Amino acid sequence: MKVVIFSDSHGNVANMEDVVRLESPDHILHLGDVVPDAQELSRKFPHIPLTYVPGNCDGRRPDLEEQRIFTLEGCKILMTHGHIYHVKLGMGGAIRAAREAGVHLLCFGHTHEDYCKYEQGLWVVNPGSIGSYGRHTYGVAVLEDGGAVCYLSQL
Repeated sequence: MKVVIFSDSHGNVANMEDVVRLESPDHILHLGDVVPDAQELSRKFPHIPLTYVPGNCDGRRPDLEEQRIFTLEGCKILMTHGHIYHVKLGMGGAIRAAREAGVHLLCFGHTHEDYCKYEQGLWVVNPGSIGSYGRHTYGVAVLEDGGAVCYLSQL
Protein backbone atom coordinates (compact mmCIF):
# COMPACT_ATOMS: atom_id res chain seq x y z
CA MET A 1 0.00 0.00 0.00
CA LYS A 2 1.33 3.41 -0.99
CA VAL A 3 0.55 6.30 1.37
CA VAL A 4 1.24 9.94 0.54
CA ILE A 5 1.83 12.20 3.55
CA PHE A 6 1.12 15.93 3.44
CA SER A 7 1.44 18.70 6.00
CA ASP A 8 1.07 22.44 6.11
CA SER A 9 -0.79 22.94 2.84
CA HIS A 10 -1.93 26.41 3.95
CA GLY A 11 -4.46 26.80 1.15
CA ASN A 12 -2.41 25.18 -1.60
CA VAL A 13 -4.66 22.31 -2.68
CA ALA A 14 -3.31 22.42 -6.24
CA ASN A 15 0.11 21.12 -5.15
CA MET A 16 -1.52 18.20 -3.34
CA GLU A 17 -3.62 17.42 -6.41
CA ASP A 18 -0.46 17.33 -8.55
CA VAL A 19 1.20 14.92 -6.12
CA VAL A 20 -1.83 12.62 -6.00
CA ARG A 21 -1.89 12.45 -9.78
CA LEU A 22 1.87 11.81 -9.87
CA GLU A 23 2.06 9.21 -7.07
CA SER A 24 -1.33 7.43 -7.41
CA PRO A 25 -1.51 6.61 -3.68
CA ASP A 26 -3.81 4.08 -2.03
CA HIS A 27 -4.26 6.32 1.03
CA ILE A 28 -3.52 9.96 1.93
CA LEU A 29 -2.54 11.42 5.30
CA HIS A 30 -2.88 15.16 5.96
CA LEU A 31 -1.16 16.36 9.13
CA GLY A 32 -2.94 19.67 9.53
CA ASP A 33 -2.73 23.27 8.61
CA VAL A 34 -5.30 23.52 6.99
CA VAL A 35 -8.17 21.00 7.52
CA PRO A 36 -10.44 22.47 4.78
CA ASP A 37 -7.60 21.73 2.32
CA ALA A 38 -7.72 18.06 3.29
CA GLN A 39 -11.50 18.03 2.97
CA GLU A 40 -11.33 19.63 -0.49
CA LEU A 41 -8.68 17.13 -1.60
CA SER A 42 -10.91 14.30 -0.39
CA ARG A 43 -13.80 15.65 -2.48
CA LYS A 44 -11.55 15.81 -5.57
CA PHE A 45 -10.33 12.20 -5.07
CA PRO A 46 -13.27 10.45 -3.37
CA HIS A 47 -11.94 6.99 -4.28
CA ILE A 48 -8.78 7.49 -2.16
CA PRO A 49 -9.21 7.24 1.63
CA LEU A 50 -7.88 10.34 3.39
CA THR A 51 -7.15 10.60 7.11
CA TYR A 52 -6.42 13.98 8.69
CA VAL A 53 -5.78 15.78 11.95
CA PRO A 54 -6.00 19.52 12.70
CA GLY A 55 -2.97 21.76 13.04
CA ASN A 56 -2.30 24.83 15.12
CA CYS A 57 -3.74 27.09 12.38
CA ASP A 58 -7.03 25.17 12.48
CA GLY A 59 -7.99 26.51 15.89
CA ARG A 60 -9.48 24.40 18.66
CA ARG A 61 -11.51 21.68 16.96
CA PRO A 62 -13.32 19.59 19.59
CA ASP A 63 -14.86 17.62 16.70
CA LEU A 64 -11.41 16.36 15.60
CA GLU A 65 -8.75 14.35 17.38
CA GLU A 66 -5.39 16.16 17.60
CA GLN A 67 -3.64 12.88 16.96
CA ARG A 68 -4.67 9.52 15.61
CA ILE A 69 -3.27 6.08 16.20
CA PHE A 70 -4.42 3.45 13.73
CA THR A 71 -3.19 0.52 11.64
CA LEU A 72 -2.88 0.24 7.86
CA GLU A 73 -1.59 -2.96 6.23
CA GLY A 74 -0.43 -4.15 9.66
CA CYS A 75 1.67 -0.98 10.23
CA LYS A 76 0.71 0.95 13.37
CA ILE A 77 0.81 4.72 12.75
CA LEU A 78 0.71 7.78 14.98
CA MET A 79 -0.17 10.95 13.09
CA THR A 80 -0.25 14.42 14.60
CA HIS A 81 0.44 17.95 13.45
CA GLY A 82 3.16 18.15 16.09
CA HIS A 83 2.32 21.36 17.91
CA ILE A 84 0.91 19.42 20.88
CA TYR A 85 4.39 17.91 21.29
CA HIS A 86 6.21 21.22 20.73
CA VAL A 87 8.20 19.74 17.83
CA LYS A 88 9.65 23.13 16.93
CA LEU A 89 11.73 22.72 20.09
CA GLY A 90 12.68 19.12 19.23
CA MET A 91 11.13 15.79 18.30
CA GLY A 92 11.72 14.09 21.66
CA GLY A 93 8.16 14.36 22.99
CA ALA A 94 6.59 13.05 19.79
CA ILE A 95 9.08 10.19 19.57
CA ARG A 96 8.43 9.23 23.21
CA ALA A 97 4.68 9.20 22.56
CA ALA A 98 5.19 7.03 19.46
CA ARG A 99 7.37 4.54 21.33
CA GLU A 100 4.93 4.40 24.26
CA ALA A 101 2.10 3.69 21.80
CA GLY A 102 4.15 0.96 20.11
CA VAL A 103 3.81 2.40 16.63
CA HIS A 104 6.00 1.66 13.60
CA LEU A 105 5.51 5.04 11.90
CA LEU A 106 5.35 8.52 13.44
CA CYS A 107 4.09 11.28 11.11
CA PHE A 108 4.13 14.93 12.15
CA GLY A 109 4.50 18.34 10.53
CA HIS A 110 4.37 21.90 11.94
CA THR A 111 8.04 22.79 11.42
CA HIS A 112 7.86 23.00 7.59
CA GLU A 113 11.21 21.15 7.60
CA ASP A 114 11.22 17.74 5.95
CA TYR A 115 12.75 14.83 7.85
CA CYS A 116 12.72 11.08 7.34
CA LYS A 117 14.72 8.60 9.39
CA TYR A 118 14.46 5.03 10.67
CA GLU A 119 15.69 4.54 14.23
CA GLN A 120 15.38 1.42 16.38
CA GLY A 121 12.22 0.10 14.75
CA LEU A 122 10.51 3.47 14.30
CA TRP A 123 10.12 5.52 11.12
CA VAL A 124 9.97 9.24 11.92
CA VAL A 125 8.56 11.28 9.02
CA ASN A 126 7.95 15.00 8.75
CA PRO A 127 6.92 15.67 5.14
CA GLY A 128 7.78 19.36 5.42
CA SER A 129 5.29 21.69 3.74
CA ILE A 130 3.42 21.07 0.50
CA GLY A 131 2.07 24.61 0.56
CA SER A 132 4.92 26.83 1.70
CA TYR A 133 6.98 29.14 -0.42
CA GLY A 134 10.17 27.60 -1.79
CA ARG A 135 10.38 23.81 -1.73
CA HIS A 136 7.08 21.91 -1.82
CA THR A 137 7.81 18.62 -0.07
CA TYR A 138 5.82 15.54 0.90
CA GLY A 139 6.41 12.06 2.28
CA VAL A 140 5.69 8.61 0.93
CA ALA A 141 5.30 5.45 2.98
CA VAL A 142 5.10 2.04 1.35
CA LEU A 143 3.37 -0.30 3.81
CA GLU A 144 3.64 -4.05 3.53
CA ASP A 145 3.45 -7.01 5.91
CA GLY A 146 3.28 -4.83 9.03
CA GLY A 147 6.33 -2.77 8.09
CA ALA A 148 7.09 0.40 6.19
CA VAL A 149 9.68 1.99 3.95
CA CYS A 150 9.49 5.78 3.87
CA TYR A 151 11.06 8.53 1.80
CA LEU A 152 10.66 12.22 0.99
CA SER A 153 10.02 13.86 -2.34
CA GLN A 154 9.25 17.29 -3.73
CA LEU A 155 7.37 18.88 -6.61
